[in-house]
Amino acid sequence: MDHLVFEVGTALILVAIGAIIANKLKFSIIPFLIILGMLVGPHAPTFGIIDLTFIESNDIIQFLGRIGVLFLLFYLGLEFSVGKLVKSGRNIVVGGSIYVAMNFVIGLLYGLIVGMPWMETIIIAGLLSVSSSAIVAKVLVDLKRTANPETELILGIILFDDIFLALFLTTMSGVLLAGSSSVLGIITSVLISVGYMLLFFIIARIGPPILNKWLNIKSDEIFIIVIFASLFFVAGFSETLHVAEAIGALLLGLVFSETEHRDRIEHLVVPFRDFFGAIFFFSFGLTIDPASLAGAIWLALGAALLTIVVNFVSGMISGRKAGLSHKASTSIGLTIMARGEFSIIVANLGLAAGLSPILTPFTALYVLILAIVGPLLTKESKNVYKFLNKIFKWSQAPKKKKIEVPGD
Repeated sequence: MDHLVFEVGTALILVAIGAIIANKLKFSIIPFLIILGMLVGPHAPTFGIIDLTFIESNDIIQFLGRIGVLFLLFYLGLEFSVGKLVKSGRNIVVGGSIYVAMNFVIGLLYGLIVGMPWMETIIIAGLLSVSSSAIVAKVLVDLKRTANPETELILGIILFDDIFLALFLTTMSGVLLAGSSSVLGIITSVLISVGYMLLFFIIARIGPPILNKWLNIKSDEIFIIVIFASLFFVAGFSETLHVAEAIGALLLGLVFSETEHRDRIEHLVVPFRDFFGAIFFFSFGLTIDPASLAGAIWLALGAALLTIVVNFVSGMISGRKAGLSHKASTSIGLTIMARGEFSIIVANLGLAAGLSPILTPFTALYVLILAIVGPLLTKESKNVYKFLNKIFKWSQAPKKKKIEVPGD
């Protein structure tokens, strides 16, 4: 037991070191934690008394990582509101549809071209289609672009992408986790999953008056116990219906977002989201054998290049259709290409269903590439625009009109 606690403590120290380094470099914490997990864990070499394999504590760390997924999705649900979609406007719906459709179709084509089976292809299409809300939000804040004219559309596209993620995970968990093989069985599983999600949407619309009274608890200690108990119960119950536990967490967050206690819940949840979320990325790295990455390098590179191109094009189209300038549209395309937590969650769904193990190294490399390249391109969006403007001549300096002098 003493050695087990020491292993967990050592893992947390490594997570803390990764967080400090990322903060010093003003960069996303995600790639640092994944790389740290890859360098240690079950596949790490031992040097005398220095042993970072975390064999005894691996199950505990993985469980803490699962809790991290629940908090990430629960918080996302708190940020989302059924009313937001109605009020978001035509531009966000059009922009989000273009973004999701282009990425998903390219993901399907890519999976088929590289010879993946159908289910693996759909999972690849899904993980190629979901941006990282955490990285995008952090980049916008760090670069002080929250007041930019394109930021509203960027956040709208992210919101639309999150809705797609919920629908995708709900549908695919019904298909994969229920183990249905017949057409009727698949349709039944999907209907159960979608019906389960719709039930939460209905509760979110008609249940707040009751929930407001139920959650009217003065003590923060009791309040957080009630919230966390609800979160873990709903997540666990969701799995019994073959709906991913993460989706159960998201749906519960969506319900609570409609209550008058939303801000209080968010304030209490954020520290847990950050702590357990960091362990989630570290635990994902622990599952990756660095030696296995070689077989997925070209697969991940191809997917990353496609994502960069398609995200840029879809961002340009969305921005221009919304009446934004080419410069603002360039910023949209570069900002939304970062991939992170949600791509990993989609891949984990496929792995939980027993799909090809190549999904692990592929997703790790894919996320690492875009978690690094995405923020860098966003930071240099002005220079990227200037370079492209020289080629496409989107905007030119206005020509000076010649003033004619009478008598000339």
